[in-house]
Amino acid sequence: MAKGKTLVFFCQNCGYETSKWMGQCPGCHEWNSFAEELADKKSVSKTGRVDKEAVRAVPLSEVTMTKEKRLSTQMKELDRVLGGGIVKGSLVLVGGDPGIGKSTILLQVCRSLSEQAVHVLYISGEESLQQIRIRAQRIGTFQDTLHLLCETNLHVIKNVIEREKPEVVIIDSIQTMHSEEISSAPGSVSQVRESTGVLMQIAKGMGISVFIVGHVTKEGVVAGPRVLEHMVDTVLYFEGDRHAAYRILRAVKNRFGSTNEIGVFEMRQEGLAEVENPSEYMLSGKPEGASGSVVACSMEGSRPILVEVQALVCHSNFGIPRRTAAGTDFNRVNLLMAVLEKRLGLSLGSCDAYVNIAGGIRMNEPAVDLGIVLAVISSYKDRPVDEKTICFGEVGLSGEVRAVSMAQQRVLEAGKLGFETCLLPEVCLSSTRDALTGIKGIKLVGVRTVKDAMNYMMHS
Repeated sequence: MAKGKTLVFFCQNCGYETSKWMGQCPGCHEWNSFAEELADKKSVSKTGRVDKEAVRAVPLSEVTMTKEKRLSTQMKELDRVLGGGIVKGSLVLVGGDPGIGKSTILLQVCRSLSEQAVHVLYISGEESLQQIRIRAQRIGTFQDTLHLLCETNLHVIKNVIEREKPEVVIIDSIQTMHSEEISSAPGSVSQVRESTGVLMQIAKGMGISVFIVGHVTKEGVVAGPRVLEHMVDTVLYFEGDRHAAYRILRAVKNRFGSTNEIGVFEMRQEGLAEVENPSEYMLSGKPEGASGSVVACSMEGSRPILVEVQALVCHSNFGIPRRTAAGTDFNRVNLLMAVLEKRLGLSLGSCDAYVNIAGGIRMNEPAVDLGIVLAVISSYKDRPVDEKTICFGEVGLSGEVRAVSMAQQRVLEAGKLGFETCLLPEVCLSSTRDALTGIKGIKLVGVRTVKDAMNYMMHS
């Protein structure tokens, strides 16, 4: 072994460091996650003496407040997810499956910022300058305030940033960056952690907004140590099938805004286009007069999204019925079907059941429960639900329909898209009657139990 170097073991999930291999990580309790790497002893820095008088705690009342100035990306969907725009000195991690549009949307951000005369530096460790130019021609025209750099050496990148002093830096991707002080290969736990630490110092010390592209593992999380997500200010994930037309950008962590907001985009030849009305987009192509199709409403942050819940229930030809759920929680679907068997006496135990949220979007909010229940009942009884009817509400184990938040916003969104009847929890109708009754053009039906909802559906 080389002098000054030692073998260490890193947990690839959380970054826990140990001198010997372990089967289970003591930090995150993950099994078989330790990887062997070479570490430089000289890389451990020793802090010098600190003047005790120079360090002083400051009372909260003495902290001066300055209104944070945000840069607009000229993309309303992205600005919403970021919390209103790009914060100066922020470190943003963008993750997603290969080919889903991470590099494309960041290049579109570079284009809009360059049109605002913002100095942007795009650093790529995966593509050549010619490859970036080909992708840029597909997106549109760029101004000269966008500069490109193909480099993976972190020391060279730091010198270029200090010399150029850009306002925004794009790193594509963090797994290709390497520091000469770390002997391990690029993409390893040590390199990813060290590279992110250097970029964080640049962002905070120089007031530069840094975007980092991160590869994801087969489980869908950013490759590298879990500490990577803790170091950055914002973590954005691209969701959706790379072969589908739509993309969903979701904030998993955001120190400068809400983590409940999502942005919806559509992949086109010229890049990612914003979908300003995702409800209308998700309901396009809805079948007419078909049983097992119900429109439900879910809230994503402050935005109501209407989705089509589809169910197909048929008698099973095997001893064990098959259950499948796409776009929602599989265990939740089984729970709701057990409620229907117990409370409504439906013989679903001998039936195959397939539940799908149309459009490929994933909804886990409990307010979709009532839509799943009505879709299953509609398919089981082969009775179509009125096309102009929408529903939302959480279903409990006793068959009761429980209240959900933001009922007024959901009803307003349904009214905008031309729905005439809304099934909602009776608790929501009674508690916000003044606000809801003021909404014209839509009939409100309060239901207490799933039996009430079924009776209304069967007799409407």
